[in-house]
Amino acid sequence: MDIIQAIVLGVVQGATEFIPISSSAHLVLVPWLLSWPVPGLAFDTVLHLGTLLAVLAVFWPDLVSLVVAWWRSVVQRNFDAREARPAWWIILGTAPAALMGTLWEERFEALFQSPLHVSMLLLVTGLWLMLAERFGGGCRDMEDMNWRQSLWIGFAQGCAIAPGISRSGATIGAGLLLGLRRDAATRFSFLLATPIIFGAGFLQLKRLLELPELDASLMALALGFLAAFLSGYGCIRFLMSYVRKRGLAVFALYCWLFGLCAIAIYLLR
Repeated sequence: MDIIQAIVLGVVQGATEFIPISSSAHLVLVPWLLSWPVPGLAFDTVLHLGTLLAVLAVFWPDLVSLVVAWWRSVVQRNFDAREARPAWWIILGTAPAALMGTLWEERFEALFQSPLHVSMLLLVTGLWLMLAERFGGGCRDMEDMNWRQSLWIGFAQGCAIAPGISRSGATIGAGLLLGLRRDAATRFSFLLATPIIFGAGFLQLKRLLELPELDASLMALALGFLAAFLSGYGCIRFLMSYVRKRGLAVFALYCWLFGLCAIAIYLLR
């Protein structure tokens, strides 16, 4: 993989990890459409770490506050403290994706080899976003959630292990359908992503260190990491501002358009 490809895919990963249009779909379809080599484990690992750093850079005050509130609730045995609830919901909401990834990892990984299936799942993401836009939305904040709602949003995040299902789209949409405000659903989606992205990056890093040699150059890895971080940081800021005033329909239309175009190209080839 050359430097230009590394930068382009880094930007794509960082942007689409948080904008609800499926980063996994783009990392499968963009190289396939451009006849580029499939990104290897090393490159995939550093892109995940770049997006993790973007989340930490934007939400570190929230994360510190949540950790402090969570620890205080444990020490005081006050597990229903309002300020600690989002931390407990993040822990609980992470469980479904971790379990689904452990049980069905090989089945999900097989989908990465099929541009057709990825394109079709991108259409599902568009439908989910439209349903959330049409029937979702409410006045609840993260502190007003209950454990059942956190599990449902966590289950939605678990479904996004399949390439083509947007993680942020699945979780934001689930939050809206469960009555969360747009900004609350988006914030919870990003905070919920932190342990999953960290876990996926750590697991890939462990596998990477077991490889006899790296397929990509250090320069390409470094530039891909930087591109993923910068584009991820910018897109988090953009989406947090965007959802306060506008809906998700434009992202649903994009998923449908991109998915249908990819399906048409697949059939023509």
